[in-house]
Amino acid sequence: MHSPKGLSMFDTQLILPAIALSFKKLAPQVQWRNPVMFVVYLGSMLTTLMFIQALVLESHGSHGEAPAGFILAISIWLWFTVLFANFSEALAEGRSKAQAAALRSAKQNVPAKKLASASRQAAISITDSQSLRKGDIVLVEAGDMIPADGEVLEGIASVNEAAITGESAPVIRESGGDFSAVTGGTQVLSDWLVVRISVNPGEAFLDRMIAMVEGAKRQKTPNEIALTILLVALTIVFLLATVTLLPFSLFSVHAAGAGAPASITVLIALVVCLIPTTIAGLLSAIGVAGMSRMMQANVIATSGRAVEAAGDVDVLLLDKTGTITLGNRQASMFLPAPGISEQQLADSAQLASLADETPEGRSIVVLAKNRFALRERDLQGLQAEFVPFSAQTRMSGVNLGARQIRKGAASAIRSWVESQGGKFAHEVNQMVDDIARRGSTPLVVADDARVMGVVELKDVVKGGIKERFAELRNMGIKTVMITGDNRLTAAAIAAEAGVDDFLAEATPEAKLKLIREHQSAGKLVAMTGDGTNDAPALAQADVAVAMNTGTQAAKEAGNMVDLDSNPTKLIEIVEIGKQMLMTRGSLTTFSIANDIAKYFAIIPAAFASTYPQLNTLNVMHLASPESAILSAVIFNALVIMFLIPLALKGVPYRAASAASLLRGNLLIYGVGGVVVPFVGIKLIDLLLQML
Repeated sequence: MHSPKGLSMFDTQLILPAIALSFKKLAPQVQWRNPVMFVVYLGSMLTTLMFIQALVLESHGSHGEAPAGFILAISIWLWFTVLFANFSEALAEGRSKAQAAALRSAKQNVPAKKLASASRQAAISITDSQSLRKGDIVLVEAGDMIPADGEVLEGIASVNEAAITGESAPVIRESGGDFSAVTGGTQVLSDWLVVRISVNPGEAFLDRMIAMVEGAKRQKTPNEIALTILLVALTIVFLLATVTLLPFSLFSVHAAGAGAPASITVLIALVVCLIPTTIAGLLSAIGVAGMSRMMQANVIATSGRAVEAAGDVDVLLLDKTGTITLGNRQASMFLPAPGISEQQLADSAQLASLADETPEGRSIVVLAKNRFALRERDLQGLQAEFVPFSAQTRMSGVNLGARQIRKGAASAIRSWVESQGGKFAHEVNQMVDDIARRGSTPLVVADDARVMGVVELKDVVKGGIKERFAELRNMGIKTVMITGDNRLTAAAIAAEAGVDDFLAEATPEAKLKLIREHQSAGKLVAMTGDGTNDAPALAQADVAVAMNTGTQAAKEAGNMVDLDSNPTKLIEIVEIGKQMLMTRGSLTTFSIANDIAKYFAIIPAAFASTYPQLNTLNVMHLASPESAILSAVIFNALVIMFLIPLALKGVPYRAASAASLLRGNLLIYGVGGVVVPFVGIKLIDLLLQML
């Protein structure tokens, strides 16, 4: 993915193939997919035939309906109009294909060390990556390529994921936690991993990414289809109006005995100039470029619909840890319950955390070790049975024979202690509230039916995040923080971060319910997730961004995958989606304003020979009807070329309300769309006179 990022839209590696593809796209089966440009295509073919006819007539001393040279000039520029529209789409597709080619180069058949069982000591047989199937176990050692997508079962290693993310810095992949997923085509730099393959050949993440970014397979979005229908309707109106003009023009000339009827060539050129060719020629390129910009941000969108939905999002659900806060919550203090010593609390907390692979669990082990030299536990002698954390129980711990130690959220531990016949002391409640008010996270520890005390976990709100949320608020987007913390902690962090709302003590069911509530109110909802527990909510959300390091279930439930696994990327995704919608809206405004301006600019000059009285409306003083028509046709073609960079790069994005953006659009692209044709057509007219 790193190589396409270095390609400029004006790079010869993109432009030369795009030029060739522009001519290939002249095939009728390709052209008819864009009804507006298909009209221009038919007009180009018709004027070409009329030029041949005029040439034959002039060679025999006769005259056609217009001079052959004039028809040829019109025909050439109509073909250019079609080619320029093809070129815009081909250039956008070329960038996507370059990205796909870079991904394809990362996909290779490599040797794989297949294990007989899920242990490094198991028997090894050498095979190739294409022979691996879902469920197979492989060993990957330093210097080896990871043969296929999978999940780390054992080991910890640094992995170079530059082939996927474009980032040269290695990342740590290990068993358990949120960083257990590995991607085929990446390389282990140190140590070793035992990996369970999670996909069959052809179903790997790289395979799906390549299919996603192939622009030729892009499906039109509902809004794009609606806009296309509107453009077709406008085209039909202008076609009917022009067809109506022809007999009326002929009848008027014969009846009055003065003037000359408008030629077929003039009427074809007039139709092309007045139908919305500008936006029709750029519409597909805008959609392809939107997906390409997502790719440049290291986000894979499964469809243009997902990119478009990102631009229309009303509600953003954001995980607190790693998104709003730095995400490295560390145990900072042991606060024992009445009658319990700090060392007793530290002892119980450490025992409950020995098998906890999360940063929080490890920090508890380290804090107890540093404070009270608690180390070298004989886990086998203790006959420890570890209880993993789950989103439903919201606690984890260990069973040491009949002894049960648990640590977790205050409400969860309270319920568990009371179910054991114990009591939750008022003083512990007070400690929990005090820690929560400070914006830290309280973790309560219980040993059987006795509450031992509270561990304080500190986290820090990211710098600049409050300003980002203010920008989203200006755009009319509501931000909701999702956290497993209790309400007091959640409220303190929500106030510090500046989010609009929060969901505390969040379970998968609570997330799903919240999304459905917003959707039932007519809102579009976006969220990120990386775990299997997030999959139901991701499947329900309108824009669902799964982390690349997350589980296979999360990736399959989402409609986007963030290769960088950066939870804050959701904000950038929304901005890219909005930029695509702004670009489409801006260029549509410009195109329609263009057509209106051309209507008033060229019709008086074009029909001056038929109706001499229209000369008084020729405010631009165009040299002749032929010059007016030819100038308009040339301008109509060139404006597509000049707008291609804007369509591919996107209208400059700024965080503002929809009303403010609409006013800016109308001022810049509406007024600009009216003024530019007058200036452009007049300059081309002067140039034609000089030539």
